[in-house]
Amino acid sequence: MTRRQSITMMAAAAAPSAIERFVRFQNGSRISWGRVDGDQVIPLSNAPYLGGKPMGGKKQLKALTLLAPADPPKVLAVGLNYKSHIGTRAVPKEPEIFYKPTTCLIAPGEPILIPPGAKNVHYEGELVVVMATGGRNLTVEQAKAAIFGATCGNDVSERDWQNGPQKDLQWWRAKGSDTFGPLGPMLVKGAAYEKALLQTRLNNEVVQKQFTSDLLFDCPTIVSYISKYVTLAPGDVIYTGTPGATKRMVAGDSVEVEIEGLGILRNPIKAG
Repeated sequence: MTRRQSITMMAAAAAPSAIERFVRFQNGSRISWGRVDGDQVIPLSNAPYLGGKPMGGKKQLKALTLLAPADPPKVLAVGLNYKSHIGTRAVPKEPEIFYKPTTCLIAPGEPILIPPGAKNVHYEGELVVVMATGGRNLTVEQAKAAIFGATCGNDVSERDWQNGPQKDLQWWRAKGSDTFGPLGPMLVKGAAYEKALLQTRLNNEVVQKQFTSDLLFDCPTIVSYISKYVTLAPGDVIYTGTPGATKRMVAGDSVEVEIEGLGILRNPIKAG
C-alpha cells in the first residue's frame, strides 16, 4: 500500500457519516416512510430504523402530508435536564424520567389543542432521539450506537395539572393529553445534534435559546440509564428536556421549535 493510499483510507475512516433525512407521510389512506433526496422523497418499504429499503420512484416533498417521524412502541421524556430550566432547584443526580402516551404525538402543522379546563398550557422545545435498536442494561457506548437519529419535539405541559395546588398524582394529562407531543418535521441521521442550537419561538418571538451541548445528561447517558429499568425497542422516542423558562400558550398562538441541522417544527394552538 502506498503512503497516499494509506492517507486516503485514514481520511475516509475519520470522515463523519453522511447526513440522511427521513419522513413519515400520508399518501391517500396509506402511511409510508421515505428518504428525502433534495425536494423529492424516495419511498421506503418500512421505517428506516426497521431496515426499510428503497422501493423505487420518487414523490415531491412539498406535495406530501407529513406525519410525526416515528411510530414508537413507547415515549419517554426527561425533566430538569438543563441548569437554565432548573433555576434554584437541586440538580438531579440521575436523569428524571417520565412517560408520555403514544397518543399525544402529532405531526408538524397539526394543531395543539387546549383541553377543557386547561388554563396554563406551556411549550417546551426539546431535542428528541429515536432508537435504532433496543436492549436492556446498555453501556453508554452501546446506548450511543443504539440511537438512530434525532428530531425536534415539543413537550407541551399544563403547569396547573403538573404542579398546581390540585395537581394530579401523575402527569398523565399534564404532559400526556392528546396533541401534547408535537414531533418532526424529519428524522435526521448523522447530524451533530448534541452540539446544536435549539430555539423556540412563540408568535415569532424567540422564547428559548440554548445549545443542546448544555444538557446535564447527554443522550447516550439518558438511554443507558433508562435501559437499566425498561427494555428499549426500535423506534422508541425519548424527549431529552427543555431549557430556560416557559410561557403560557393560548388559542390563536403559533409555536416553533427549531434545532440546528434538524429543521423547524411548527404547530398552531387551538381550543380543544
